Amino acid sequence: MVDGKITSYRRGKHTQYTNQMVLQVRGIDSLEKAQGLVGKGVIWTSPAKKNLVGRITRTHGTNGALLARFQIGMPGQSLGQNVRIE
Repeated sequence: MVDGKITSYRRGKHTQYTNQMVLQVRGIDSLEKAQGLVGKGVIWTSPAKKNLVGRITRTHGTNGALLARFQIGMPGQSLGQNVRIE
């Protein structure tokens, strides 16, 4: 199990995808290391103790960030929170 942090929604200039999040994982600082986590599951536990489940779909940039797609749109309070990668 690896810990990560939600840093942002996947977004563009005019569009924000609320079910896709950019993650930064502790200890992952390169594209090569990040590619090993593609396909793994992601779990975020809400303050109401509900688990929102997603999956890492691809890398994001060259500094080890990852994109994760969740089943439903994520609330704004999830930004900056920790996730588990399994």
